[in-house]
Amino acid sequence: MKFLNDLAVRLGITRAEMTAVTLLTFFLLLGGGLQYSGAVQDADSAIRRAEAAQFSEADVDSLLAIALKEKNAPMETAATPVMRYSADEPVTKTSSRRAPKKKLTGKIAFGTASAAQLQQIPGVGPVMARRLIEFRQRKGGKVEHFNDFLEVKGIGKKKLEHLKQHLILN
Repeated sequence: MKFLNDLAVRLGITRAEMTAVTLLTFFLLLGGGLQYSGAVQDADSAIRRAEAAQFSEADVDSLLAIALKEKNAPMETAATPVMRYSADEPVTKTSSRRAPKKKLTGKIAFGTASAAQLQQIPGVGPVMARRLIEFRQRKGGKVEHFNDFLEVKGIGKKKLEHLKQHLILN
């Protein structure tokens, strides 16, 4: 306090004026500190929102679908003895951009299926096929129960029932 009194005497101001200046300076510094901490929190939330928007599953799936439509349809390999396609149903084109989809009537062995083979399952696109293959690799190639598929992002109970119709666990 003696320091403030000496400063007030040198500046030629009263003690009350010095107290007011000190309080204003304190609140100015406090406000700046709070504003800075708020800016840091705003930046963190903005980064989280940007990351969430960047990896939006629907956007990625649709962009990959568009990119794959421009390429040729995935080639079948000889190592798919379990896959069968219905020759009875005609293949129809829904638009000039879309490649005709074959209807999968058999089952695919999940332990050996490639991404192209998994994409033949209706409702499984390139992103989901990649996630399924990564899941299989994490499990060491051995998936014992269909309920384990619920760990894969984008697979809920409805999609799980759909996958049960088209996959064989081995």
